[in-house]
Parts: sequence; C-alpha cells; structure tokens
Amino acid sequence: MKNKFLNKLKKEKKLELVEPSNDICDSYSEKSANCLKSGKLLLENNLYENSIGMSYYAMYNLLLAFLFRVGIKSENHGGSILLLKLLFEKDELYKLISDAKKERIDKQYYVTTEKDEITKEIADELVNNAEDFMLKMKLEIKNLNNDYIDELKKNFETI
Repeated sequence: MKNKFLNKLKKEKKLELVEPSNDICDSYSEKSANCLKSGKLLLENNLYENSIGMSYYAMYNLLLAFLFRVGIKSENHGGSILLLKLLFEKDELYKLISDAKKERIDKQYYVTTEKDEITKEIADELVNNAEDFMLKMKLEIKNLNNDYIDELKKNFETI
C-alpha cells in the first residue's frame, strides 16, 4: 500500500510514529469541541465563511486526537486525512473531512459571488457534518485497543 505522498511526509518527519498519548488526544478533543461551538456561533451570527472554517477545524482537531491516541504524529492536513482512508479504511469519515477541507479552502482563500443563501446552506451542512464526524470519530477513539493500535503501527510502516 505504498503511497508516495505519505512516504515523502515520513521522510520529512512530518508524519511519524510517536508514543500514544491520551493527554494529547484529550487536548485535541477539547479543541475540536470548542471549534464546533465557534462554528455554531458564527453560523447563528451570519458569518458563514468563518463557520465553515471552524466546522472543518472541529473535524481536523478530532482527527489529530485520534492519530495521537494511536501514536501517529502528523503535521500535514492532507496526510492526516489520507491516513483515514488508506490506513484506517474509514471512507465515510474521509469523505466528510475531505469535503469540509475543500469548502474551507474555497471560502478562506477565494472571494465568491455566491448568494448568501448558498453559503449559509453550505455552512449549515458543514456544522451538521462536523457533528456527525465527531460522533463517529469519538466512537473510533473509544473502541481503540492495544492490539488494534499495534496492528495499525505495523501497517503504518508499509505506507
């Protein structure tokens, strides 16, 4: 299952095995929850583009929590997200966060002539998707056990 992009990140030490950490997992989980709260507040106050960004970061921070709980440190958004698909085989979660990342990039870096209703719909959908992602990801974290973590670490070496 060799992947050139992930291999490059490993060589650059932007993706590496570390000691699993419940403390770091908990810290990123808290950060994730705060991003979701912010995303909801921004949505309620018609700050749709900012809400989209916070919804993405709610997902991304919980993904980092999951990775640290397993013992994987990642300093690259794309690499972290790709691990969901290639290492963990979580296609549904991969799609949710990939779509959110695309929307965040579109809204953060580009101006648009979209009508506000369209951006509001996207922001509303992303808040809901973030809640769904977080619920499922928390279950994944809860269900981690040492045997599965050991297996994942072995598989990590092959990418």
